[in-house]
Amino acid sequence: MRRATGRVRSLAYHHVVPRYDAATALIVVDVQNDFAHPSGSLYVSDGESVIPLVNAQVEEALAAGAYVFYTQDWHPPSTPHFAKDGGIWPVHCVADSWGARFHPNLTVRGPVVRKGTQGEDGYSAFTMRDAASGETTATELDTLLHEAGVTHLVIVGLATDYCVLATALDARRGGYPATVLTAGIRAVELAAGDGARAIERMRQAGVIVAEESGDASGATAARTGH
Repeated sequence: MRRATGRVRSLAYHHVVPRYDAATALIVVDVQNDFAHPSGSLYVSDGESVIPLVNAQVEEALAAGAYVFYTQDWHPPSTPHFAKDGGIWPVHCVADSWGARFHPNLTVRGPVVRKGTQGEDGYSAFTMRDAASGETTATELDTLLHEAGVTHLVIVGLATDYCVLATALDARRGGYPATVLTAGIRAVELAAGDGARAIERMRQAGVIVAEESGDASGATAARTGH
C-alpha cells in the first residue's frame, strides 16, 4: 500500500474528494488510541499520520453542510473477538478505557456509532456479527444516513484491511456510492500485502479508491454514482 506523510497527501487530496454537500457524509472509522496511538494494544503502524488528513476533511465537510459520523470499537472486557477468549486479536478498545477513546488529536464533531458492544465482531460501521452464532445485526448508521438524506459516502480511518474494508463493502451493498481516501487509511497487515488486497477488493466492489491527485475523474464517478 502506498504511503506518505499526512501533510503532503492531505494537500494532494483536497481537490480529489467528491464535493461535500448535504447529501454527502464523511465516515471516520475507529481512529482510537488502541489503533492510532503507538502505545495502543493493537497499534496500526503509522496510524496516527492519518489524523491531519481526517481533520481537514471533517472541517471541509462541515463547512459545506455535509455530515460527519464516527465509529468506535466499544468491546466488553471478555469477548470471542479477543485471543484470550478464542479470537485472534489482543484485548483492545474495552468500553470506557483509554484505548477505546478517540485519539486526542482527532477532531470529533459528529454522532458516534459504537460497535461490538455486546461482544460481536464489530468490523463494519453498518453491521456486527455474533462470533458464536454468526448472526448479523445492523448498527444505527444506515438509519442515521437515511434520516439525514445522505446518498454518498467518503470513508477514512483504521484499518484498511478490516474495519475500513468491511465498512466500504457494506456501503456498496447498501447502494451507497463511496470513495475511500488512501491518505486517510492504514493497514494492520497480519499477512504481508493485506492492505493492497483490501484495496483491490474495494475497487472490485465499485468503491472509488483515490490514490493520487490525478484521480479526480474517479472522485467524480463516486459523486455521480457511475
